[in-house]
Amino acid sequence: MSLDNKHIVVTGASKGIGAAIVDALAAQGARISLMGRSLAGLEAKAEGLPKAQCIAVDVMDPDAVCEGFAKAREGFGPIDVLVNNAGQAATAPFHKMDKATWRQMMGVNLDSVFFCCQEAMADMRPAKSGRIINIASTAALKGYGYVSAYVAAKHGVLGLTRALAMETAQHGITVNAVCPGYTETELVRDSIQTIMDKTGRSEEDARAELAKSNPQGRLIQPEEVANTVLWLCQDGSDSITGQAIAVAGGEVM
Repeated sequence: MSLDNKHIVVTGASKGIGAAIVDALAAQGARISLMGRSLAGLEAKAEGLPKAQCIAVDVMDPDAVCEGFAKAREGFGPIDVLVNNAGQAATAPFHKMDKATWRQMMGVNLDSVFFCCQEAMADMRPAKSGRIINIASTAALKGYGYVSAYVAAKHGVLGLTRALAMETAQHGITVNAVCPGYTETELVRDSIQTIMDKTGRSEEDARAELAKSNPQGRLIQPEEVANTVLWLCQDGSDSITGQAIAVAGGEVM
């Protein structure tokens, strides 16, 4: 089940779920192109990894994505697997949301997936082989209040995943979405701080507010998401495509 020398691109790779995915893939021998906005953050994450290269990319900029993927190929050759993990969540009541916030959420969560998938497909279609794994969210499967732009973008990611899976089914390529619930990351810690600031609740109470959506009564760990990604990268998952795999303790079924 080794990924020895497979070239895998991971966006949003420096921390949180992305960092856990990088660790899981590196342990299986993959050559990993870490992409993100901060080169320093990527280099800190890549330190000690035997087969890693760091590429600073604004995934909302199609020209920057094109340049970043060209650099990835120069270092490690054609891309075998793409993990679209870059993402952000902004909180605001819908009636107070400004256009800039809406466009930012669409740009980082949905447009980036489109740009990166097109670049990866340029290698995968001729090879008649490849895996695309989009890190979506349970927000791709249900609604949440006060994050409507994020929810809309993640629903878009799932729709794109399913459409691409249909288009590529005859080309040896699989396309899937992994949909974590609230996960123990910087993003969720920011949400906890927002709850504390707006409600005056303690950190423990704010954490419990998020964890209660999970029937198991806890936050998901990044390594649990990474293990799902690892499975989708390996031999034996060839027939899994167009799926939304929830890693959420039963929150959605």
